Amino acid sequence: MDLNYKVFGSGEPIIILHGLFGTLDNWQTVAKKLADQYMVYIVDQRNHGRSPHVEDHNYKAMAEDLASFMEENWIHHAHVIGHSMGGKTAMQFAVDFPDMLDKLVVVDIAPKKYKGGHQTIFEALLSVNLEQVQERKEVETQLSKYIDDVGVRLFLMKNLSRKKEGGFAWKMNLQEIYINYSNILDEIIIDPAVSNETLFVNGGKSAYVSLEDQAFIKTCFTHVQFQTIADAGHWVHAEQPQALIHCLNSFLDQ
Repeated sequence: MDLNYKVFGSGEPIIILHGLFGTLDNWQTVAKKLADQYMVYIVDQRNHGRSPHVEDHNYKAMAEDLASFMEENWIHHAHVIGHSMGGKTAMQFAVDFPDMLDKLVVVDIAPKKYKGGHQTIFEALLSVNLEQVQERKEVETQLSKYIDDVGVRLFLMKNLSRKKEGGFAWKMNLQEIYINYSNILDEIIIDPAVSNETLFVNGGKSAYVSLEDQAFIKTCFTHVQFQTIADAGHWVHAEQPQALIHCLNSFLDQ
């Protein structure tokens, strides 16, 4: 799997994995700040951004993608930061490839199975007929019929790519992501417990990680810390980047 990536800085390696519907560019601001002390890789996961479109989309496969990426780039071990879907990939990687992992950071996700909540977004994206679209504004207009939040619409539209022959296409493999949505919601089986130093970061206004989830997480990760970023929802890195960067540097410097 030839994953698309960018790299900044020098030093110990950090690899950052984005969430569902995201791309590596979502984490570029954070990556550039961390690059003051580290060599930071931001990666498009399979079926996202400019990485390959494939049929399988599950956490075992994505953890293997990460291991292969590290081997191909001569990265023997690294700190791994993952947000949402990327956080679950990172947890699966910690289970399957513990010797390749230094410290682990999981941003606003728990290893549990989730009920969903992206159906409206899927309906919005699937409703757009890109063959008839001439301007980006037309896509936002169509998405606005389903999604009121301007920020969410603009986030999704970062997946738009203009084709050389004219018109637009989605960078992500929308159909395959939709087909495999249940896999994205699935739990990560943490067995045996992860012994790597681990930090779970959650947004203070997010409901993705509850106190009950934290109690369960403590049974799965033997050296775990928790940090809440105030005034942030699920997209912690977009809403409170400086607070998150401070949190990450404090943990990684320990």
